[in-house]
Amino acid sequence: MPPRTTSALLYLDGVSVSFDGFKALNNLSLAVEPGEMRAVIGPNGAGKTTMMDVVTGKTRPDEGEVYLDGMYDLTGLDETEIAILGIGRKFQKPTVFESHTVEDNLLLALKSDRRVRKTLLWRESVEVSARIDRLLDLTRLSAVRDRLAGGLAHGQKQWLEIGMLLAQEPKLLLVDEPVAGMTDAETRQTVELLKEINRDRTIVVVEHDMAFVRDLDVKVTVLHEGSVLAEGNIDQVSANERVIEVYLGR
Repeated sequence: MPPRTTSALLYLDGVSVSFDGFKALNNLSLAVEPGEMRAVIGPNGAGKTTMMDVVTGKTRPDEGEVYLDGMYDLTGLDETEIAILGIGRKFQKPTVFESHTVEDNLLLALKSDRRVRKTLLWRESVEVSARIDRLLDLTRLSAVRDRLAGGLAHGQKQWLEIGMLLAQEPKLLLVDEPVAGMTDAETRQTVELLKEINRDRTIVVVEHDMAFVRDLDVKVTVLHEGSVLAEGNIDQVSANERVIEVYLGR
């Protein structure tokens, strides 16, 4: 695909992936526009995780195109190169440095010059302090900034990991089941958090919680057997007979 023939920030076309004869993705095509938040749903085995693996360079597709910003061919890049381009991924189980404070977790995650000399001479600047304060406010963690991450509630760990991703200044966030295991109150706060982040970041959310997806109030893509089964708002896909048959009716 020639550069910039699409307005999409994330563009997948005809992507297929097979594992030992099983097609995890089957001619998958998907486009996410800059500034969009997209919800991706579907039954287990639909290809949601494999799709994220392909976008982040963990898995190479057998065929198809995957572009960021209409110009970066992600199929030829490794995970580190893709992360540097601005794609951040949050896995379902939060991964934080449990023996460090909340604030230190964010400091460790900040996008900065990691060369040895710069690291040895690093001092926290006013600008860095302001960035940390903004991240703590955004993720609702200001009151626990000095607490060890291992002592946080489950929902707070999820928010901290999202904050750590934001510290890397990504263009695109891939968020896997962010409200799994959360209380109703934490789930509501996560809806608001993602909406705030979406003001200046593009987000793809993979989720099973349909009430949460409804509260996000965004375009929904339904995957089934590695392909797009349906797209639309939550009411449209919920009324789709095939979606009911293969997913919602189970």
